Amino acid sequence: MMITEEENLKKRLKSSIETCHKELNAVCKELQIPPFEQEEGLTMLQIEKDARTRLEAMIKQKSQRMQDLKALTLQDQDLCDVLCTDPYSIAPDVVPSLDQLDNFRHRIASLTAEKERRRAEFVSLKKHIILCMEDLDQLPETSFERDVVLKDGKAFCLSHENITSLKLLLRQLEDQKAENEVQCTAYRKEVQKLWERLQVSQEQRDAFSDHMVMSKKRNLEALKVEVKRLEELKLRNIQEVIEVIRGEVALYWEKCFFSADQRQAFLPYYDENLTDDLLHLHDAEILRLKHHYDEHKELFEGVQKWEGSWKLFLELEKRATDPSRFTNRGGNLLKEAKQRADLHKSLPKLEKKLKAQIEVWEQEQGCEFLVNEQRFLQYVEGRWELHRIEKEREKQERLLKKSKQIEEDLLYGTSVRTPSKKRPPGTTTPGKTQKHGLAVRTPGRSKPARIGLLERNKENMSPLSGTAVSGGWGAQAGHPQCSLSPSSVASTYSEFAKETVSAASTIQSKTV
Repeated sequence: MMITEEENLKKRLKSSIETCHKELNAVCKELQIPPFEQEEGLTMLQIEKDARTRLEAMIKQKSQRMQDLKALTLQDQDLCDVLCTDPYSIAPDVVPSLDQLDNFRHRIASLTAEKERRRAEFVSLKKHIILCMEDLDQLPETSFERDVVLKDGKAFCLSHENITSLKLLLRQLEDQKAENEVQCTAYRKEVQKLWERLQVSQEQRDAFSDHMVMSKKRNLEALKVEVKRLEELKLRNIQEVIEVIRGEVALYWEKCFFSADQRQAFLPYYDENLTDDLLHLHDAEILRLKHHYDEHKELFEGVQKWEGSWKLFLELEKRATDPSRFTNRGGNLLKEAKQRADLHKSLPKLEKKLKAQIEVWEQEQGCEFLVNEQRFLQYVEGRWELHRIEKEREKQERLLKKSKQIEEDLLYGTSVRTPSKKRPPGTTTPGKTQKHGLAVRTPGRSKPARIGLLERNKENMSPLSGTAVSGGWGAQAGHPQCSLSPSSVASTYSEFAKETVSAASTIQSKTV
C-alpha cells in the first residue's frame, strides 16, 4: 500500500510538473520573455513546487500587464476623443510587452501635454474672439461659432483642424475690427474737420464724444450719420465754410513760404462764385498743401527756427546798446551775453544745414525755394547785410553825437574832462597850472585865456557887442568881445571834425 501510494504521488507530481512547464512556456511566450528553465539537482517535490510557484508569478504578471493595457487604452481613448486623433495601435486581447507598455505610457503623457496646450490655446483664442465680437456688436452666426462661444473647452474638439479654424476666425474678426478702426478714424477726422469749419459748439461736440473714442459697430454707424449731417449742413453754409478753408490755405501758404506767384496760381482762391465744385477744389488744395508740408516739415520748421533765432538775436543786440541794462540785477547781462554768443555759433550752423536741405528740395521740386520773394540764402545774406549796415549807422551816429558834443564844449566853454580824484581846495597839480590849451576865464582875472584852435579861424568869427556869455570866452583888454555860433567855427563839418578831435585830445590830456 505504501508503495502504491508513493507511486501514485510520483505520478501526480510528474503530471503536475508537466502541466506547469507547459503553462509556463505558454505564459512566457505571451509575456515575450525567455522560456522557463528548471534548475538541476532538485527532488521531484522541489521541482513541482518551483514550477508551480513560478507559474503563479507569471500568471500574476500577465494579469497586471492586461490591467495596465486596459487602463492605458481607456486614457488613450479619452484623449483621442478630445484631440480628435486616432487611437494607439495595439491589440487589446494580447499581453503587451514591457516595451510596448512603456511606449504606450509615453504616448499618453504626450497626448496629455498636447491636450493641455491646445486647451490653453483654445481658451485664449475664445477670449479674443468674444472680445472682437463684442467690439463689432456681432453675435455667433454659424454652428462652429456657437460651439466656440457657448461651449467650454471640455466639450469642444481640440483637433488641429478646429484650432486652425479658430485662428482663421479670430484673424477675420481682427481684420474686420481693424477695418472698422480705419473707417472710424477717417470719419473722426472728417467730423473734426467739419466741426471746425462749421464752428460747431462745444456742447454738441461733448454730446458726441463717446463715438470719437470707441470703434464698435454702433460707433461706426453713428460717425457715418454725423458726417452725412455735417455735409448737408456744410452745403447750406457753403460761404462760411469756404472762407474757413481759405484761411487754412493761407496758413499753409505761410508755413510753406509760398511766393506770390505760387499763391496766385491757385485761382479758385480768388473765385467769388461759391459752389460745391469750388469747395471740392479747396478741399483738394488743403490735402495737397498738408501733404507738401508734412513731406518737407523738417525744412520748413528749420526756416521758422532760423527766423525765431534771428529775431532773438536782433533783440539781444538792441538790449546790448540800451543804457538802462546796467540797472538790471539778477545776472541778466551775463545771460544775454551768453545767449548772443550761442546765437553767433548756432545761426551759421543752422544756415549750413538748411542750405543742404534746400538744395535737395529744389532738385525734387524743380524750382527755387523762396522766402519773401527771395532765395532763402540770399534772404539770409540780406538780413546779415542790413544788420551790418544798421550797426555801422549806429556807430556813425554815436561818433556824430560825440563830435557835436565836443563842438558845443568848444563853443560854450564846457571843458571835456576825464574822471579824476578829488583834491583839497586850493591845491593844484605842479607843472600844469599854465599848460591849459583852452582855459575858461572867470570874473576878476585880468589875464586873457588863450584861444588855441579858434585863433586859426578868426576869419570866420563876427564881433558882437555886449557882455560875454557866462561860462564862455572872456573879453581881453583892447579886443572887442565876441560870441561864437556853430556855423562860424569851420567852413565845413569835415574840417571842423578833424580839428575838434585834435582839440579834444589836447583838452583831455591837460584838463585837471
